[in-house]
Amino acid sequence: MKISNETKVGIITIVALALLFIGYNFLKGNDVFSSENEYYTDYDNVDGLTVSKPVVVNGYQIGRVSKLALLNNGKIRTHFKIKNDYDIPSNTVARIVSADLLGSKAIVFELGNSKTLANDGDPLLSDVQANLLEKVEPLQKKVENLVVKLDSVLSAVNSALDAEFQRDFKSSLRSISVSLNNMEKITNDVEGLMGSEKVRLAKIMQNLESITNNFKNNNDKINSILANLDHLSSDLSKTEIKATIDNANQAMKDVQAITAKINKGEGSIGLLLHDENLYNNLNSASSELDGLIKDLKERPGKYLRLSIFGKKDTK
Repeated sequence: MKISNETKVGIITIVALALLFIGYNFLKGNDVFSSENEYYTDYDNVDGLTVSKPVVVNGYQIGRVSKLALLNNGKIRTHFKIKNDYDIPSNTVARIVSADLLGSKAIVFELGNSKTLANDGDPLLSDVQANLLEKVEPLQKKVENLVVKLDSVLSAVNSALDAEFQRDFKSSLRSISVSLNNMEKITNDVEGLMGSEKVRLAKIMQNLESITNNFKNNNDKINSILANLDHLSSDLSKTEIKATIDNANQAMKDVQAITAKINKGEGSIGLLLHDENLYNNLNSASSELDGLIKDLKERPGKYLRLSIFGKKDTK
């Protein structure tokens, strides 16, 4: 059967119209060959968001933006076409995010945890992620302010670093260099001394190690000797202290008894302290004895009679 040219033209026209229809709907975000559910939400600003932009969950595309409409209150109602293969909880959040640094936007569904699913035509919660440039702008301002302050500090430092200061600074650096050289020389001298005395130091260390080992090996004996000395010292201290305290107590008692007798006028010392007549007699005897000694010095012949030729002296 021969097909006429008119029939061929008609078939081609129908196919072209069908492709045009499918392509148009695809560009609008509609999938002609699969059934989809439609949801919507309202945004204050959809800058960079256009129809046919993808709707993704964890980076996987589940639908497209199908329609944008301006409402009377100034908000933009955005419709989404989602394949009915996916269940969307009723508390899902449709968030506008930046798709790239050029400002292109996309929709990310943050699936909620509600057991109730959203039905075809139900609204969803909305959210807008801050633009990357908006986040960078405050940081940029801080960096600019920091650069300005740093520039002022550097200018102040440059003004402070005059020729005299630089000269003094270089002189200080030279002094530090000389000191470092001296320190290096001293270090070398010390190293040389240590090298020359290395044998003696080794012997000293060996002797110390030997002494330490002897102490370690005789640790029990040393502890026993120290314990015995401790016991002996304790016994001696207890004995001597007790005897000394007893003697001191007895001496104090004797002194108290003697003092009591003296205060009562008993005994020779007590009588001497308390008997006024005895004091007067002693005073009188002392005066008479003093006169007798004085007279003896002045007139010794009165008391001493000597005869040279055996003849008595009558004077």
